[in-house]
Amino acid sequence: MGEGEEINAAEEERENISLKDLSKKLEEFAKARDWEKYHSPRNLLLAMVGEVGELSEIFQWRGEVDRGLPNWKESDKEHLGEELSDVLLYLIRLADICGIDLADAASKKIVKNAIKYPPKFF
Repeated sequence: MGEGEEINAAEEERENISLKDLSKKLEEFAKARDWEKYHSPRNLLLAMVGEVGELSEIFQWRGEVDRGLPNWKESDKEHLGEELSDVLLYLIRLADICGIDLADAASKKIVKNAIKYPPKFF
């Protein structure tokens, strides 16, 4: 496989990654750095809350947020993506440490919400 083919394969893998794939990557990342001892539910939650704070700062003074992101520079969108990713990765790791299948729990929650909040037809 040539370099260009390897890059394309890596991009395709990244586009099709599942929560389980991310979970495995996060577990491997933590193990390689001996960080598992720091990954208690409490520590992960507090770290995630900190990341939510950083995410909030992005939106704090932007009036155009209510209308979407049409006037944002690509660098602003990239920063937003990084902060959203930080929150997601901590959430996935927290769910794993707590023994929660996040994809399954989210799917069940969508069904519960659909029952609780049915569409209104006029």
